[in-house]
Amino acid sequence: MNPVARHIGRTLALVLPVVLVLSGTLAVTRVPWAASPHGTQVLTSSSERTAPRGEPRARHEVVRDRLVAELQEKDPGVALTGLQEEMNRRPSLAKHCTSIARALGRAAVRKYGSAHRAHAYSRPVCDTSFAAGIAEFR
Repeated sequence: MNPVARHIGRTLALVLPVVLVLSGTLAVTRVPWAASPHGTQVLTSSSERTAPRGEPRARHEVVRDRLVAELQEKDPGVALTGLQEEMNRRPSLAKHCTSIARALGRAAVRKYGSAHRAHAYSRPVCDTSFAAGIAEFR
């Protein structure tokens, strides 16, 4: 093997786990079991984007959250079928299809803990975005 490639591989092997741990640690800003001086305890993920109170959420965010919840309750195949049906019903959401499919891919890996198992549910919805979401999570 090329010495430069070996060096890059070793560097990634050392740095990547640290980056993943730190990004996961920093993703949670407050946790319900931590003492809060103000009496409010909220679990907030950096990946969640919520609209301020009183403002309606964007339709694609509602669809994404519903499909991720459906994936958690059932399986990724059901959620991907739901995504395809949603795209057929509301073509205006097509520009958000890839981001929703990627979110489903990440949620599938979180649910099963294995990219291989999550890939078993791949469908040709929004090109390969579901698979890209699985690959991003690794």
